[in-house]
Amino acid sequence: MIAYHRYLELCGSADSDDRGQAAHLAAMAFLEHDGPADEQAALYAALINFLDDSSVKVRAALAYGLLHSPQAPRPVIVSLLHDAPVIARAVAQYSPVLIDADLLGVVRQGPSDMRWAISMRETVSPRLAEALVACGEKPLTLRLLQRSDITLSSATLVALTEVYGQDPVLRGALLARDDLPAASRLALVEIVTQALRQARIVKGAIAAPRLERLLREAGDTAVTGIGEKTRDPDYAADLVARGRISLRMLLHAVVNGHVLFFAACLSELAEMPSEKVFSILNSGGRPALNALLSRCGLTEGVRNALARLIGHARTADLGDDCAARHFAVTALTQELLLDHGGTIPPDLEDVFAYLNEQNIILARRAARGVMAGFVERSPSAALPAGPEAAMRRLPAA
Repeated sequence: MIAYHRYLELCGSADSDDRGQAAHLAAMAFLEHDGPADEQAALYAALINFLDDSSVKVRAALAYGLLHSPQAPRPVIVSLLHDAPVIARAVAQYSPVLIDADLLGVVRQGPSDMRWAISMRETVSPRLAEALVACGEKPLTLRLLQRSDITLSSATLVALTEVYGQDPVLRGALLARDDLPAASRLALVEIVTQALRQARIVKGAIAAPRLERLLREAGDTAVTGIGEKTRDPDYAADLVARGRISLRMLLHAVVNGHVLFFAACLSELAEMPSEKVFSILNSGGRPALNALLSRCGLTEGVRNALARLIGHARTADLGDDCAARHFAVTALTQELLLDHGGTIPPDLEDVFAYLNEQNIILARRAARGVMAGFVERSPSAALPAGPEAAMRRLPAA
């Protein structure tokens, strides 16, 4: 506490530091006051008077005293929001008194550093975030995308995907968001796939045929994996409409345990309710499965192979168990060979090629898991050392 006469001396001082101390004291007194209303009014008048002080130091001291309080008087805070840049930025970033209506005008007409300060607020509403993104400043957009607590509309995220899809930093920020629409996520994954295909370091390290197989496998897994996790009912419908759902994609969905996506695709292809399709896949008999797959336009041989794969999927967790996936693919391959005496019909050639490809991929993954488990169980196990090679000398020139 200081005496009132000392406060008056500080207010009337020619030294801006003294007047700044008085402004800060007045701000603290206003926020902590719980006495009569006339005293509160006098303190409020004092704060208003400090707004007219010619020194930035004084007004900054006033702002510092009121900055974080929700009880700060709105007229004072709004005035400070339009004060010198150093004051305005702090108020825009920290004051809880300000609402969207106070900040939207600053976003649309203010300088870039003010928009950046607003983007750093503890809470940024969807309306305010949309206005900030609309300014089209890449660093600001990146900052907003990196904040998972800020909600952006699907339309905005789709638009950002189209504008910044080729920018690796912003693309990474978009992919890191859980609310990114499924179609936009797939579009970004396809851009990444194409970038990897064209990268010199990748092309130089992996033979072209193997690189294509790796990228195709990764692309198929991305399509089905995104479809499995998304709640967007239009994702599968859009893929079907664009002709993106092939027999290979359906097989890949089942093999990887992406049953929700598989059911959604069959629902679109067969033009049946998704609930009925899922019920048939889960527990329907062979005639019901055959009827469903027939409505999807699949040939008899393909229907038979897919029905067998669905049967394996019902008895094992293909989504998490790599060994179970390998078993299902191997079993179906052997069944096809036995059924057709080693001569695969033309309509099953694509199915058989996919199964062969997956057999190799899954065998490698399963083998890596077996070796890792073996080492964990037997840490002292080691390969026997062979005899040391005899030293050899080059003949004299």
